[in-house]
Amino acid sequence: MVEKEPGPDSLGNDARLTSLDERLKAAQADEASRTKASAVESDGGYRLGNRVLAELTGGMVGGALIGWVIDRFAGTQPWGLLVMLALGTIAAFRNIIRISTKRPK
Repeated sequence: MVEKEPGPDSLGNDARLTSLDERLKAAQADEASRTKASAVESDGGYRLGNRVLAELTGGMVGGALIGWVIDRFAGTQPWGLLVMLALGTIAAFRNIIRISTKRPK
């Protein structure tokens, strides 16, 4: 004689399996919330670093570009470029300091 394997209907009535299923779902929910929290924390530093880099690059390039345009029209080469590059760098560092002194959420 061939024994039949228990089907899904007979397994659903077992209290041990029901308890195991509940504990497994709770463990998966805990792991998902823990993983999500650590991913958000580690992602924040990466975003902050990219923002600082963008501020520094944008300030310097923007200042240099505006200075170059001023030099082309006013004929004051290289002073407009140098002054505006310095002002762009100062503005970039001011923004970086403001970003770094904000309290994290």
